Amino acid sequence: MTKLGMGLVGPGFIATHHIDAVRRLGDVEIVGIAGSSLDSAKKRARELGVGHAYESYRELLADPAVQVVHNTTPNHLHKEVSLAALRAGKHVISDKPLAASLEESRELHEAASKAGVAHVVTFNYRGHALIQQARALIAKGKLGAPVFVHGCYLQDWLTDERAYSWRLDPKLGGASSALGDIGSHWCDLAEHVTGARIVAVLADLHTAVPVREAPAASPKAFAGAAKNAPRRKVKVTSEDLASVLLRFDNGARGCVTVGQVLPGHKNDLRLEVNGRLASLAWRQEEPNSLWLGHHAQANTVLARDPGQLDASARGYAHLPAGHPEAWADAFRNLIADAYAWIRQGGAPAKKPAALPTFADGYRNSLVIDAMLKSHAAGGVWQDVADPRATTPRKRGTRG
Repeated sequence: MTKLGMGLVGPGFIATHHIDAVRRLGDVEIVGIAGSSLDSAKKRARELGVGHAYESYRELLADPAVQVVHNTTPNHLHKEVSLAALRAGKHVISDKPLAASLEESRELHEAASKAGVAHVVTFNYRGHALIQQARALIAKGKLGAPVFVHGCYLQDWLTDERAYSWRLDPKLGGASSALGDIGSHWCDLAEHVTGARIVAVLADLHTAVPVREAPAASPKAFAGAAKNAPRRKVKVTSEDLASVLLRFDNGARGCVTVGQVLPGHKNDLRLEVNGRLASLAWRQEEPNSLWLGHHAQANTVLARDPGQLDASARGYAHLPAGHPEAWADAFRNLIADAYAWIRQGGAPAKKPAALPTFADGYRNSLVIDAMLKSHAAGGVWQDVADPRATTPRKRGTRG
């Protein structure tokens, strides 16, 4: 099989995992990377074992050896890099969120629809075998009519007021912090697993740490500054804590809590779906177990076992029962789906069912934008509606 050539733009924290996932596929050549400067690209190329460093992303896009572009830049650069890659005829795999604003996401979605190439957003939790099992159970009616969809995504990496990241700067990360960063993952997962759509939200956002002591030098995401490094006080306007009520198009209700200042919670994503016949629950930190709840019989726990999974989920489990698979394996599964689609030319009919596209990225932006509007309006129900396709319904009353 001919190897596909990939280039990566933005070699920060998440770039390492893109490159690791691609290497595990075995049929993709990592051609090179581009960063904020040639020097930074060369440094990261050495660290990651990549042979070539480009002076700019434009030089990377001009290289005919690069057929696939991985965009792992900070949010404010997502639109610029992805749009240029689409216009250059390259397949694009972008980190989430799709862009820094709803308007930019819409522009990328429309450009991708016309480009005739594969376009992927890394909502990587879809790549877990038991997430696909949960999706199959719901699709087959095993839970009955859905009643309640709820969960959380809780972290503690911003608990200390001396922790700071570009994600907290609206000019770099966008208007939302916690919701845009991790709430986006939960909302995508809830819609993907249930097959339903969030149609209205009521959001309460809060900034628990309104002033932070940021390093004087520009910080990278998740990178701590030296203890005695010079610092500056920064006023934070984006949320680090959020609670949101949800309404789904199938009549189900829901709620989600998102926070990044909660001591002891490292990467605590949980999703539970309750139906009229049964319930299921999955936790990211225990990804090899799916809890199944019942009313008149004993609850059970389904362990990740390829022999026990639905056919649609079995391909996402690569090790025998009892051999744990986790975050990096799910990420690899998503990237494998992406390259399988790329080898089919990005034809819409050939897209793997679990693979999130720019359409899903735009859809997710609509949901997060509705949450921001709900809070800004003082706590009112806000419809999630695509202004291109529909006229939004009348908003609800104050909650």
